[in-house]
Amino acid sequence: MIDVQHLRKQYGDLVAVNDISFTAEPGQILGLLGPNGAGKTTTIGCISGLLKPTSGRVSAMGHDVVADGPAARRHLGIVPQELALYEDLSAAANLEYWGSAYGMSGDTLRRRVGEVLELIGLADRGRDRTSKFSGGMKRRLNFGCGIVHSPRVVLLDEPTAGVDPQSRVRLLELVRQQAHAGATVIYTTHYMEEAQTLCDQIAIVDHGKLLASGTLDELRGLVGEKDLLRLTGRFEPAAASSALASLEHLEVLTVTADTLTIAATGASRKLPAIFSALAAAGAEIQETKLSVPSLESLFITLTGRELRE
Repeated sequence: MIDVQHLRKQYGDLVAVNDISFTAEPGQILGLLGPNGAGKTTTIGCISGLLKPTSGRVSAMGHDVVADGPAARRHLGIVPQELALYEDLSAAANLEYWGSAYGMSGDTLRRRVGEVLELIGLADRGRDRTSKFSGGMKRRLNFGCGIVHSPRVVLLDEPTAGVDPQSRVRLLELVRQQAHAGATVIYTTHYMEEAQTLCDQIAIVDHGKLLASGTLDELRGLVGEKDLLRLTGRFEPAAASSALASLEHLEVLTVTADTLTIAATGASRKLPAIFSALAAAGAEIQETKLSVPSLESLFITLTGRELRE
């Protein structure tokens, strides 16, 4: 398992990770969901031992990653966001290299390389030079290099970034297989749909802070019964906020010169009153989008911005 307690990582005046705590159990996929720059990769770096925390404690399978780093790292498999491949080597040679780095050798290593090539769908391309592979194939091989030694904890940092839809589906299935086999999986992503469909537990992070965590249903419950209403057009932010302040059970989440996001109970029934109030404030509404309570609405409620921002 992974146990992170009061993790903090600071670079000068920049606090990249600010007092984050969570645990992840065997067979569980825990998703770290947040935009680029939220602190997800720094958190993974501290868990893996690549970065030394400024304060706090991280343990993997009961071993402190700082005080007992070699013992902790024996249980870890890391799939970084950037490809960690030697492109002048074959797929099999890449797997052999990373397997040997974890102490594997001989028949055990050769057998495991064959298993992983089959698992990632590259059994027929094992002896081909990696430089000839497509982006999706390289991503699958990158994944394979992280699990060739059968780690008990798998750290995945945006493993589907920039891949085609077919390769993404294959990679997500590989992640599920690791959890089904009993591994603890930490999965960072800025894709809302991945977190919703893949993860058993989700931790929402932004600006280095853990904002909320729980199952998908638990997180949705934090939103309550409020719908999410997004309006685009032309707004004067102060006037729009003031005009809506008199409406009950309504909260302005974000407002700019061209967008307005509102959380409201029974938003569809309030549309006439909302439009009337905004018109009186000089707003011009061009497009309206109404969504039921969701993980996305919770994220906007907590951070004041959409994930893609």
